[in-house]
Amino acid sequence: MSLRPATSAPPAVGVDVGGTRVKAGLVEATGEVVARVHRLTPGRTVAAAEVEELIAEVVLDLLGQVAVAERGAIPVGVGAAGFVDAAQGRVVFAPHLSWRDEPLRENLARRLGRPVLVDNDAHAAAWAEHRYGAGVGESHLVMLTLGTGIGGAILTEGRLQRGRHGLAGEFGHQQLVPDGLRCECGNRGCWEQYASGRAIARLAREVVAAGGDHASALVRTLDGGEPGALTGEHVTRAAREGDRASREILAEVGRHLGVGLAGVAASLDPGTVVIGGGVSLAGDLLLDPARETLARTLVGRGHRPVPPVRAAQLGEVAGMVGAADLARHAAAGPSA
Repeated sequence: MSLRPATSAPPAVGVDVGGTRVKAGLVEATGEVVARVHRLTPGRTVAAAEVEELIAEVVLDLLGQVAVAERGAIPVGVGAAGFVDAAQGRVVFAPHLSWRDEPLRENLARRLGRPVLVDNDAHAAAWAEHRYGAGVGESHLVMLTLGTGIGGAILTEGRLQRGRHGLAGEFGHQQLVPDGLRCECGNRGCWEQYASGRAIARLAREVVAAGGDHASALVRTLDGGEPGALTGEHVTRAAREGDRASREILAEVGRHLGVGLAGVAASLDPGTVVIGGGVSLAGDLLLDPARETLARTLVGRGHRPVPPVRAAQLGEVAGMVGAADLARHAAAGPSA
């Protein structure tokens, strides 16, 4: 992790609420995570209040590790997966959770007895990479977070671009394939159905269902479990061990990623694209096919720079680091 020099600024709590896990950390102003906790996300069928109670629990757990006299000065930031109106602290829509026009900031502030900043999880991760990671020094940055779905964020001249209604950067729900796979958002053919952890797992299950020797390595990663339990982590592990079918899956997802990136680059002309989230741990097995497809399909290719596609540096802590830093900035006065 790339750290800035220590300052006198207090630590902050950052919470990253994803489709499968709630991760939280106590983060110093240098970007260092000095304590962390995580819980499984209850899921989209669970009432919003139960998810909020879980978030409050992990925050209180972290605050309990700080001296009583220091707790009052510690701001709390939450990065939530979904369409977030950061100005109002509301989750307008969360495809993978039960939040619908949920006043998350208000509800958490009441539970915790302190101000809370709420923003989109990809915005938080992008802010962290801009401040401490792969985006340091880049004036025009686009970040994608590849997990259960695809999140996105845009920074221009060091400022997050949230759009007129605070909903900019939801690249995962751009239509990639007309009349394609049904998405949890209600539409068909969304990009995240083809270039996310969910997409990798679906393709792996198809390989195993087809049977044959080419499925053997994926079957072994299950350790006796059912094919339905396959995840992107299983595929990445098998691919790193040289499994041909797993490498083909990552390459296919990488090509879909590259097609979508060509559209993003044509629209926004970023200087750098950063890819984060759990799926990015596949590294160049995923990103090289994406880079090649981006360079081959970008409009104006040969007559314009192709933005470099970099792996995020902060890994799974990016969301919590960014949420904490945004909360620290908000508490100090000027917004990010």
